[in-house]
Order: sequence, then structure tokens, then C-alpha cells
Amino acid sequence: MSEPQNAGTNASQPRTVRLRDALLKARIEAADRTGVVVDLRDAEVARLEILNDALDPLFAEVPDRVDLFDRGISQGDTPRLWIDVVAHIMMGRDKRMYRFVQDTRHGRIVLAESHDTGAIVEAVTDYVARRMVERERALVVAPEPKPPVAEKPRRSRVWSFLLGFILGAVALFGFALFASLRSW
Repeated sequence: MSEPQNAGTNASQPRTVRLRDALLKARIEAADRTGVVVDLRDAEVARLEILNDALDPLFAEVPDRVDLFDRGISQGDTPRLWIDVVAHIMMGRDKRMYRFVQDTRHGRIVLAESHDTGAIVEAVTDYVARRMVERERALVVAPEPKPPVAEKPRRSRVWSFLLGFILGAVALFGFALFASLRSW
């Protein structure tokens, strides 16, 4: 009777070892993939830093009094180079293409997409110029509207109502008096 127990134990041991080996192998593969993801993220950040350096001359020309732009690289699941609060550059799916996008109330729109740093710098330059023009228009002081010419104040409608009421009462009294004198 002891043989069936040994046979059952021997049969289950290779399965446990196999599962343990498979788990170890899966953990090693996951660690390798994580390392690849970290390397890809580092490569994305490096490409965004290169683009950020290429944008330095553009932002050096922006006057100090213009505080629309807050450029910086955020490192998260998706690294981004922020131009302002609503526009940023991120890497495309192939991790080599720059994608310049703007968030609007109707969703995200792609302003430019290219492998070439120069094309993205040109698109950002156009965007910055448009934003500065919008700012100038918003800051233009509209001429004060002229106050309307004051018309003569109208009489209160209460006085018109009271005058009509009194005249109606007098007419009614006069009609009643005339009717009573005629019936005599």
C-alpha cells in the first residue's frame, strides 16, 4: 500500500518543480520587459530634452512680461515636454516621432507630428506666436462706452393712473347725478 503513495508523491513533485521553474522564468521575463520599458522611457526623455534644448532660442525671444508659457519635462508613464498649460509634446507610438498636441474642451488635437526636430520647433514657434497675438488682443483696452444722453425724466406712471382713476370716478359720479335728476 505504500507504493501508491510514493507513486502519487513522485508524480506531483515534477509538477511543483515545473510550476516553480515556470514562475521563476516568468518573473525574469517580466523584469527584463520592465527594464526595456525603463530604457524606452529614458530614451523618450532624452529625445524630449534634445527638443527642449532646440527650443531654447525661441523662448529666449519671448518677452519677460509674457507669462503664458511654462516649459518643462514631466516624467510619468508618458513623458511630456509642456509648452504651456494646454499644449505639450510627447513621443509617438514608435518612440521616435514627436507629437505636438493641444488639449481643448472638445478633446485633444494634434498640431504637428514629425520625426524631424526642426519641423516640431517650427510648429511650436507658430503656436507661440498665435498665443502671444491672442494675449495681446485680450489685453487691449476697449474704449469706454459713452454714457447715454439723459432724457428728461418721465412722469411716474403712478400719477397717470391716479389722474385716470379720479377722472373716471368724477365722470361716474356725474353720470349718476345726471340720471337721478332726470328720473325726478
